[in-house]
Amino acid sequence: MTKQRLRVIPLGGAGEVGRNMWVVEYGDDIIVMDCGVMFPEAEMLGVDLVLPDINYLRENIGKIKAIVLTHGHEDHVGGLPYILPEIGFPTVYGTRLTIGIASHKLKEHRLLEQTKFNTFEAGDVLRIGSLTVETFQLAHSIPDTVGLAVNTPAGIVAYITDWKFDHTPVDRKKTDIAAITALGARRPVVLITDCVRVESSGFTPSERVVGDSLDNIFATAPGRIIVATFASNISRVQQVIDSAEAYGRRVMLAGRSMENNSRIAQELGYLRINGGTLVRPNEAAQLPDDQVAVICTGSQGEPMAALARMANREFTNLRIKQGDTVVVSASPIPGNEVSVSRVINNLFRIGADVIYGSDAKVHVSGHAAQEELKMLLGMLRPQHVIPFHGDYRHMVLYRKLAIGMDMGYTTENVFVVENGSVLEFGQNYGKQVNKIPVNYIYVDGTTVGDVSQIVVRDRQLLSRDGVMIVVVTVDRHTGDLAGGPEVLTRGFVHMKESEELLEATRKVVRKVLQHGNDRTEVDAAFLIRKIKDAVGDFLYEQTKRRPVVLPIVTEI
Repeated sequence: MTKQRLRVIPLGGAGEVGRNMWVVEYGDDIIVMDCGVMFPEAEMLGVDLVLPDINYLRENIGKIKAIVLTHGHEDHVGGLPYILPEIGFPTVYGTRLTIGIASHKLKEHRLLEQTKFNTFEAGDVLRIGSLTVETFQLAHSIPDTVGLAVNTPAGIVAYITDWKFDHTPVDRKKTDIAAITALGARRPVVLITDCVRVESSGFTPSERVVGDSLDNIFATAPGRIIVATFASNISRVQQVIDSAEAYGRRVMLAGRSMENNSRIAQELGYLRINGGTLVRPNEAAQLPDDQVAVICTGSQGEPMAALARMANREFTNLRIKQGDTVVVSASPIPGNEVSVSRVINNLFRIGADVIYGSDAKVHVSGHAAQEELKMLLGMLRPQHVIPFHGDYRHMVLYRKLAIGMDMGYTTENVFVVENGSVLEFGQNYGKQVNKIPVNYIYVDGTTVGDVSQIVVRDRQLLSRDGVMIVVVTVDRHTGDLAGGPEVLTRGFVHMKESEELLEATRKVVRKVLQHGNDRTEVDAAFLIRKIKDAVGDFLYEQTKRRPVVLPIVTEI
């Protein structure tokens, strides 16, 4: 029997940081690797989350055998509640902590009972359909992270995302170098790997560096210590708790996701906390300031997260005051820099001592830098490479790095791909053969997919120059003006201060309607277009701005 070719398709995560989802397809079997979300960029107004486009999976729903998760970060598991119901609830595979975090999300969406889970440990071999998936341990900023090796008759796909070579990780579980080297001896047909820190030379510092910095802060801070980090960064939460316990402080958790993730990690044994360390807000309020530490959400400046509410004096359980030390233990995700700066500025205004930025050494990345990326390539020796989990420039720079290693890589076997690219592989063969259409799928409130790119573009237009509403009533038969025109604006000009401009706009509308009087019957759609064009041109001529013009024509 002739071997078929293996297909690999990114539905999210290529050329962006977030919404990671990859399809591995061989014959009648599809394995989906990860199921993440992306947080909206600044121009995605009103959008809460961005999902991968799963139309390809809907069209091939009968082939889907499983979703295999690599770890519990939002950009790898956050899409499950929205996507699982759309593709028939295939079995979800993951390590204990990853499944614990995923289960809580599905429980909140009332989908837990419909979901089938299969829990494994790093080192286990999974048999999924006609394929096998080997798992191996990776060091990252959350425990229980794994890499995957999908074995197919056409070759092995190595999927190694969100990792680094940390020799002193907080959870003491290092990247399994022996497993990666053994996998390299079998020459995977393709490696799919994280490249977001390809611009950083050398090695990514160990998490131990952060622990030392936190110890110094806890040893010297005179008042309360508030540490903001990602709720899913369980390793960082552990470090703060360790320092707090070493210096006789009790710990309060702030933020719903921080409380939930910490509880799950503690129940599963991934978070070590002495009895009596955790306190509720009312208990923390009764303690001396130098005996209190707070771990909270909001390191990305999210307006409704705990730290931003503290900075705006709207967090009822704790009010920042002079003498408090606030540690921002995270780097801003691209696009969040302004929000983070605003929160930090407000904290300084209140009088807090704020510790942040790379020089403070209160955060290290969970991703590999240049020398680690080179080491992985040297150990694994894949026939082809697909960098992802980075912006487009990161993928291009990774390709340059791989070609420069003198290992035989060229532009032909290091692929810089976009979401929807269909790639086929076999032994000593790799090529992009097609591209399927994929879009951003927006979550806005409780709706998924109802907000399109057109709606977001309209929101952008409204945010730039505002809106003008023109209301007229016309005679259906003659087209004569029977009422109005009334002109209303929002976000364009102040109506009371711009009456002259608004009256001139009314004259333009009247003139448009006069030109329509030679018709025997009114075409409302035609009038709406004429008013929109005429008013839009007039306002641009007068103000050099283009508000959204919304004519409303009523016929009587």
